[in-house]
Amino acid sequence: MVADYAEVVDRGGVVVAEAGYVVVGMILAERTEEGFLIDYLAVDPDHQGRGIGRALLVHAEDQARRTGHDSLYLYTHELMSENLKLYAQLGYEEYDRRNHGGAILVHMRKQLG
Repeated sequence: MVADYAEVVDRGGVVVAEAGYVVVGMILAERTEEGFLIDYLAVDPDHQGRGIGRALLVHAEDQARRTGHDSLYLYTHELMSENLKLYAQLGYEEYDRRNHGGAILVHMRKQLG
């Protein structure tokens, strides 16, 4: 890990979802040279299936629009079939597969309307 996450937090790139003062999800989204990246999305397993991940993704889409982007992108491991299915349902389309340290990462992009 080479990212300076304190700097990312200071720039407002991290958003958390709370339930009763407990963090139940988070997303890290920021501008990169390639566009607007969703770098990390996580939802506590005890709170999955409640729309938290979708809400965080919608928030990232709004952030991307506010910063002048017409799309956003993410990547996930090719074996994460549930993630791939969810992202496809939400309008993300695969545009590349890249080998990263022996793992195949599926890169997906969503055009914003």
